[in-house]
Amino acid sequence: MCWRPGRHPCTSCTSTPALDRALRRLSHAADHSKVSLGIAAVLALSGARARRAALVGVGAVAVASASANLLGKRLVHRARPDREAARVTVDRHVPMPASASFPSGHTAAAVAFATAVGVVLPEAAVPLGALAGAVGYARVHTGVHYPGDVAAGAVLGIASAAAALAAAAPARVRQPNTFTAW
Repeated sequence: MCWRPGRHPCTSCTSTPALDRALRRLSHAADHSKVSLGIAAVLALSGARARRAALVGVGAVAVASASANLLGKRLVHRARPDREAARVTVDRHVPMPASASFPSGHTAAAVAFATAVGVVLPEAAVPLGALAGAVGYARVHTGVHYPGDVAAGAVLGIASAAAALAAAAPARVRQPNTFTAW
């Protein structure tokens, strides 16, 4: 454990080898939405409603990834955190991405998938929401994002899920106006 003079122990320096290992693995598994796509594959084999949830979830991931990586990161050129200055131990490191930090694309995709699938398949909402939260935390824990990047990614993920759900909603047939003047 490292100490900053006159302060409490530096939490980024606290030794947590099991947690560090698990969060590094989760961060890697979330690269390119591998975790979400794997879950979607299992759902696709699990019945009509689960198949629909998988399809909407993958659509939400596509919207979130495009929004975060093609728009957000290019518009807000925020530099990645300085892990050395923040005293993030080497045991927590994952490869530092070359892209901008804001917003977190990993978080946006994970939250988009969890939200979209959770709306269609409510029994999956809590475990997928917890997984998405863990992905977001892992990105901060490993020192590649600021908490604000993750929060913005989560908001973007929710908006992406709403867009995917709206696009997947069955078209409503408009009834002709039945009001008649007397």
